[in-house]
Amino acid sequence: MSDRRIWLAIVLIGVATYGFRYSFIHLFGRIDEVPPTVKRVLRYVPAAVLAALVVPDLVTLRPTVTATLLDERLIAGAVAGVVAWRTENVFATIGVGMLTLWVVRFIVFA
Repeated sequence: MSDRRIWLAIVLIGVATYGFRYSFIHLFGRIDEVPPTVKRVLRYVPAAVLAALVVPDLVTLRPTVTATLLDERLIAGAVAGVVAWRTENVFATIGVGMLTLWVVRFIVFA
């Protein structure tokens, strides 16, 4: 790929990103209330962003299914997910997840 095509892609992506963000600023500056369908969709954005950030670190493909399921990050993430679901407390989720990761990594699989 030539340098010209790379720079063209960078500029086009930058313009598209700017246009997308500006459209929301422009649109919401002109309407009095956000439509209910948009509100309903926007409720799922934080969960989708969190999943997009966390899941690639938790799920790694190993040579065998057993190795994948016994990955310490996946185990700690599953425990943290259960704590988050049951308590809905961010600090408890982070604390239990990190404690589980350390226990599994340094004691169980040591």
